[in-house]
Amino acid sequence: MPSPAVEIASVTSTEPSTLASASTSTSTAPNPAAGDVEMATATAHALDGEQAAQQPEPEPEQEQEEEEPRFEVVYINNLNEKVKLAVMKQSLTTLFKEYGKVLGVTLHRNVRMRGQAFVTLLDPKAAQLAVKEVKGFPLYGKPMQLAFAKTRSDALVKKKDPQHMSEHIAERTVRKKVSRRENPLRKKELQKKLAAKQAAEAAAAASSSLPDAGASTSASTTANGAPTSTTTTAAPRRQVQMPDEYLPPNKILFIQNLPSKTTKAHLEAVFAPYPGLVEVRTIPGRSNIAFVEFVDEVQSAPAKEALHNTKPWEEVMPGDEEAGLRIKVTFAKM
Repeated sequence: MPSPAVEIASVTSTEPSTLASASTSTSTAPNPAAGDVEMATATAHALDGEQAAQQPEPEPEQEQEEEEPRFEVVYINNLNEKVKLAVMKQSLTTLFKEYGKVLGVTLHRNVRMRGQAFVTLLDPKAAQLAVKEVKGFPLYGKPMQLAFAKTRSDALVKKKDPQHMSEHIAERTVRKKVSRRENPLRKKELQKKLAAKQAAEAAAAASSSLPDAGASTSASTTANGAPTSTTTTAAPRRQVQMPDEYLPPNKILFIQNLPSKTTKAHLEAVFAPYPGLVEVRTIPGRSNIAFVEFVDEVQSAPAKEALHNTKPWEEVMPGDEEAGLRIKVTFAKM
């Protein structure tokens, strides 16, 4: 029978190997907690990567900073072209000042910008509210279409960034030249204007040649008479105008009996309220006549009917001694 001391020693001697074996099995067994940590770490890295990928770059912020001032400028189109510019400007000012301080209202007389306007407000929030509430509002019978302008207006730069006003004007000039040069509609319009100009010159030549034809006829009938008497009798015929009822409709109107100080700007102010205006052409050295071209005969006829034998100069040339003259508007001779 072994002694208790030997048994204790035997048991004691076997414990380290058992513990080592247990330790070995413990170290080699899968550790769920460690796996969770590794998965959590990998997930965290993946999320960090996604967040880094989704992190906004500085460019959008810069773009936002560049576009933010543009929100003060409201672009409007689909305006009633028959309303005079001064009246339309006052109406837009009155309408938009309900939302904030109006720095300026810009309208243009040229055909390409007809029915459009730019309204500059001091506060961008006021402009945004105005666009939201005024869009679709019927002004003079036509619902307005509103959006924010792509560039800042002169009034806005002058108010908020006056030190860069000259740079702004230079950039605007360059943009305008590029836009006009690359605009296909403008190219087509220039071609139409060239053709119309040639037609108008031909009409003017034909109109001026009518009295000469009369003079030559008179000369042929009095071939045996004195040449000087022929010239004298033919001169009064230059004042004779063909009756309007015998002239066929034409997109070009012949304007007569103008005040001596009439300019192209005065004529544009008179004819601008009528849709379809293309160009006003004055005759060098002949301030009392002019040609006004419309898109077609349908557009020119209403202007002729409305303005013939009226006194429009009292409004556009107030105080002029010839402002009381009655304008004569007929279709141009082809």
